[in-house]
Amino acid sequence: MTTMASAVMALVCVSATLLLLMAAPQPPLYGSAAVLAGLIGGSLLLIAATALGTYWMMSRTLQPVRAISGKLATIRPSNLSERVPLPSHDDEFKELAQTTNQTLERAQAAIQEQLRFASDTSHDLRNPLAAMRTEIEEALMRREEIDWVDTADRLLESVERLQDLVTNLLEISRLDAGVIGQHDLLNLAVLVDGELDHRQSKVRVVRRFSSGVMVNGERIGLTRLLHNLMDNAERHARSTVMVTVEHRGDAPVLEVYDDGSGVPREQREVIFERFARLQDARAKDAGGSGLGLPIARQIAEDHGGTLTIEDSPSGARFVARFPRPAALAAGSR
Repeated sequence: MTTMASAVMALVCVSATLLLLMAAPQPPLYGSAAVLAGLIGGSLLLIAATALGTYWMMSRTLQPVRAISGKLATIRPSNLSERVPLPSHDDEFKELAQTTNQTLERAQAAIQEQLRFASDTSHDLRNPLAAMRTEIEEALMRREEIDWVDTADRLLESVERLQDLVTNLLEISRLDAGVIGQHDLLNLAVLVDGELDHRQSKVRVVRRFSSGVMVNGERIGLTRLLHNLMDNAERHARSTVMVTVEHRGDAPVLEVYDDGSGVPREQREVIFERFARLQDARAKDAGGSGLGLPIARQIAEDHGGTLTIEDSPSGARFVARFPRPAALAAGSR
């Protein structure tokens, strides 16, 4: 509005000056009316040429932006492999195109991961359903001679496996959606000790706890992390699982160790992929889903920590490290 008002005032001043010059009795300031007309005409031509030149330069300058926006308008979820064209000059527009292509690559990877996840999920959901259907159909074909109690027990195993899988899928959905519960200052040793007291383990569980190991975390999430690590350890342990809670440096640490066959070094990251199960795990527990360890790692990362497998003389040693609570870190300075 200010620019427009200034332009109007300037136009009014120019018009008033021209009228005064034409109405004045003295000789024209520019010598003659023809000279004045030439000056005005030349000024108008200069303004027009400047406007056309500016428009042409801006059109050429913004041409890469039109190319990028035009290509983006044609990209759909079904053709995320396509990329926007890169300008020939190294400037901000080329940087914009490169950033756009990187975003498309991340979107393509995310969609491919979701498709793979959906495929693996449907496969794992079909298995217990197919087992239940087979049991029911065989029972109906031999109604008189079937042991219905034994059939119910086998059906219950499939139902429990299906229930565990659905629970894991709901937990993954919650974690992927970024749903974070209330974080409180918790005594990690007390939390782990209480959960182990309520757990019925099939092997001997050795506890090594230090006092005063505090974490800032969500009780439900940390409990789920512990039980997932314990489920894995008890599945592979020969006779003993050792659970350790202590400080290492400034980091609160939860360690779960089993005396089983361990995990080959080259596969230590593979087991944290969703639905990934090693051959040894499939042999020991055909009903597993391959989601427990990925969920445990994601919970640790959501708490600002890490979950890794570290070297041990035998068996597998899972180590979860958490950041020291900010309140305690500030108080120790």
